Amino acid sequence: MQIPVISFVVTAILRVLGPTLRYEVLGWQHAEREYAKKRRIIWTFWHCGIIGVLWWGRGRGVVVLHSTNFDGQWIGRIIKNFGFGAALGSSTRGGLRGLVELAQKLAEGRDVAFTIDGPRGPRFVAKPGPVKLAAETGQPVAAFHVGYEHAKTLTGTWDHFKIPGPFSRVLMVFAPMIEVPLGADKQTIAAKHAEMQRELDRCREFADRWFTLSPAEKNAERAKWNA
Repeated sequence: MQIPVISFVVTAILRVLGPTLRYEVLGWQHAEREYAKKRRIIWTFWHCGIIGVLWWGRGRGVVVLHSTNFDGQWIGRIIKNFGFGAALGSSTRGGLRGLVELAQKLAEGRDVAFTIDGPRGPRFVAKPGPVKLAAETGQPVAAFHVGYEHAKTLTGTWDHFKIPGPFSRVLMVFAPMIEVPLGADKQTIAAKHAEMQRELDRCREFADRWFTLSPAEKNAERAKWNA
């Protein structure tokens, strides 16, 4: 009974809040280069930034891995309301099944995504699923983060979930692609997993300080991230 009620309420709030958010995107050229080569992308981002990702990425058909627990069920309904696909699985339940389904979606020409520290944390600790999927499919892994100028942080939640304020500026920052060789061995997968963790951390640290920078500093950073 709670799942449809929660998904309805959250969807309604997002439809009101979303159009007020003002986005800036850095590093998107990395994705454009992959699409030009007819490749698909395995997206990774932290659980706390779901709201910003949902609105910005709506209608793109990206398939998101979500858990089978209570939270995962209402989140799954919400992402479908915004034009995402949903694959069931997590790091603890149905993970292998979820990766198989995501591999199929990549083969069908669709991007896939992970809330990489979900479904229950630890916060900002990346799971290895995307790298394993890349080793099976040959598609690149992309790390990114969402930063808000004004947001409410729910410190009582495991992920310190962030709810952007109305009319907040939002920064989407994308790191260069991470390439994982097909059939990579355990050592290579571990190294690529560490690389993904570093890029996720780098994007988060940068996005979280973006709104403290001066105009001149922002222009300098734009030139670096958009190169």
